[in-house]
Amino acid sequence: MNYLKHIKALPLLLCLSACTSVDYDWEKFKLAGTPRVTLDTEASALPTFQTAKVSFFDMSQPNYASDQQFEWSLDYYDQEGRVEVTEIQVYLGFYKAESTVPAYPIVLSHAEVNPTESQFPLPSIIEEGDMLFDQVTEFPKSYSFTASELADLVGMDLSEIGENDYFLFKFTLTMSDGTTIVTYNYKDCDEARGERCDCRVGARFKNAPEQ
Repeated sequence: MNYLKHIKALPLLLCLSACTSVDYDWEKFKLAGTPRVTLDTEASALPTFQTAKVSFFDMSQPNYASDQQFEWSLDYYDQEGRVEVTEIQVYLGFYKAESTVPAYPIVLSHAEVNPTESQFPLPSIIEEGDMLFDQVTEFPKSYSFTASELADLVGMDLSEIGENDYFLFKFTLTMSDGTTIVTYNYKDCDEARGERCDCRVGARFKNAPEQ
């Protein structure tokens, strides 16, 4: 009787084996590195938070164009040592204020960690007007810009900039196996979610004489 049970089970085993010949996308999954930005919150002309990935220039202050700094450093998250990144490409763009801008002062969630809303529009992708600014192969790398320097980089005059306009740095990433990541899921780039993917960092212009 046991012998017959084994015989009946054999076709089922053969069927299960044959069914595994299908290739599924999830079987091709592999770990990927992500950009990691450390914002110098003390350098911002107005209060900000590390998790918000936004610094501010205060246009109401004399000599703001040369006296105020936007400072940050770039590294990458290596999935606890399981991923190596060989290069991060840094892109820079200038953008006019959105029709609805994020609230300021920045409001944090109940956990007092992440802002309650994204600080720049989503999805965050490299656009035609963005310029390749740098190709980083040694990490971490630090950056510091005045408002005048940022304007010069994109070939514009500061007089063209209005309140809530902003400069935004975005990143693409190349791993040691040659894989290049040029865009990320919009949820990964949302500052309100606190994901381990800092795919952008920016400086926004404010006019805050009361600060």
